Amino acid sequence: MMVRLPHTPEEIARGRRLGAALRAARGDRSILAVAGEAGVSPETLRKIETGRLVTPSFATVGAVAAVLGLSLDELAVVAREGAPARR
Repeated sequence: MMVRLPHTPEEIARGRRLGAALRAARGDRSILAVAGEAGVSPETLRKIETGRLVTPSFATVGAVAAVLGLSLDELAVVAREGAPARR
């Protein structure tokens, strides 16, 4: 049986920064519209933006970033260091 270890405080903080950057980049666009374009569920995007999904899949982040016009390199810096995402 595989046991999932709890997330570290650093992982939680990184996930929250990533979510905040995606939320800021979404701007006035609805969560439904962005999620639909990215091919993810609105609930998944909501969980990422609020920091409840701390470690989303690379494919999910990539799809949302593409819809929002963000580079994955930029998002990696934001998640790691908290630097503001530019659009």
